[in-house]
Amino acid sequence: MTATPRVRILVVDDHPVVRTGLIAMLAAEPDIEVVGEGGSGSEAIRLAGQLAPDVVLMDLRMPGMDGVAATKAIVAGGGPRVVVVTTYDTDSDILRAVEAGATGYLLKDTPRQQMADAVRAAARGETVLAPPVAARLMTRMRAGPADLLTARELEVLELVGAGLTNAEVGRRLYISEATVKTHLLRVFVKLGVDDRTAAVTTAMARGIIPAP
Repeated sequence: MTATPRVRILVVDDHPVVRTGLIAMLAAEPDIEVVGEGGSGSEAIRLAGQLAPDVVLMDLRMPGMDGVAATKAIVAGGGPRVVVVTTYDTDSDILRAVEAGATGYLLKDTPRQQMADAVRAAARGETVLAPPVAARLMTRMRAGPADLLTARELEVLELVGAGLTNAEVGRRLYISEATVKTHLLRVFVKLGVDDRTAAVTTAMARGIIPAP
């Protein structure tokens, strides 16, 4: 029998005790392999390039280059998916991580099983948000005129509704696949949904995009 491929992760946090805890938590999962650890944003970029993990678990606030800058550099370089894991859930921190292209945003008190499931989901390209974070994003992005989709978000959503993959949408609009995912994340939050299918059906039901 062929063994199930493991999800390879890199853990980045400037506190060794936190790194050790995350590594111990995830190493217990049979289908997750911790391939490296780092303590700064610059190390995250270097190790992501050297080790080619599937997912980077990234601390947000670190001395020198922080997690947001490192995330932006890794995503821009076509690197692995990045999930921010932090103790902070302020609106500004969450939005900065989303803008940088993070696939997810989890809090450090996330239970082990939920953390492991989030890593697996991120490796599949899915967006993962801790429930309190999702609630804050919805509240923030639904306030005032921000509840309207931007022209680019509408373009992305219409193409998704036409059956295009994220990569195909990116090629059509001359933007990266990571940028497409960022636009979709904002759409999910604004529409209060969790996936592409729900976003399309909800948008059609509300008359935001035309039904086929």
